[in-house]
Amino acid sequence: MNPNDTPIANLLLVLREEFDDGAVFFDPDTGNGFGLNSVSVFVFNRLDGKHTLKDSYDELCQSCDDVPENAKKDIEEFVNVLFKKGVLQQNLWVTDKG
Repeated sequence: MNPNDTPIANLLLVLREEFDDGAVFFDPDTGNGFGLNSVSVFVFNRLDGKHTLKDSYDELCQSCDDVPENAKKDIEEFVNVLFKKGVLQQNLWVTDKG
């Protein structure tokens, strides 16, 4: 996963945000679901093909105090997990060549 990648979330999945604590993710096709914490929801909401992973990290730093440096790696790992679970639209994945 490259910080300049701009992944796109699968629009067929359901994300139900639960107050400030996070969200529940549900795939109606498979019946699979899992929970996301508030930071994961923040990152997920930027998986629109317009924001790079670096953008997500930069915006997180602007929105929150004391974001650890390892959050960059955590964001990349989180997106890799989403990719493996089929949460990202693989055929619409955009990679910045610059």
